[in-house]
Amino acid sequence: MRPEDLDKVMTIAASLPEAPHWPRSAYEKVLDPEATPPRIALVAHDGATGSIVGFALACVAPPEAELESIVTASPFQRKGIACQLFTLLSDELRQRAVSELNLEVRASNEAALLFYKSLGFAEAGRRVRYYADPVEDAILMRLLLSSQGS
Repeated sequence: MRPEDLDKVMTIAASLPEAPHWPRSAYEKVLDPEATPPRIALVAHDGATGSIVGFALACVAPPEAELESIVTASPFQRKGIACQLFTLLSDELRQRAVSELNLEVRASNEAALLFYKSLGFAEAGRRVRYYADPVEDAILMRLLLSSQGS
């Protein structure tokens, strides 16, 4: 991801109610190479048009990392883009000596829960009433990358 990608990334996130709606300053910090902790930010492009159709963000603190967001634009969902982004992300995390990847997801986000489980994530806990608007629990999930093949 590059600074010139931010408008499209933010447009994709804003178009999906289940995606995190971060302010521009948060995305800019993700791209800051001096930021602590460091982050990995990837984008996926449509092969036909070259436009951005998805992105993934992770916060890195070896031996752990947090998957902050993995988002695919609506017309491109269920076409393997999120899986491709995840494969690239997990490869990069392993190169940075990360062996455990964590995330949190709304309890009502069944599509995301199924997707993460298909990648090998397992529920590791719950934060009761963590989310607002609407109020609901966050499901904490964990994946051991060392046991995951790439």
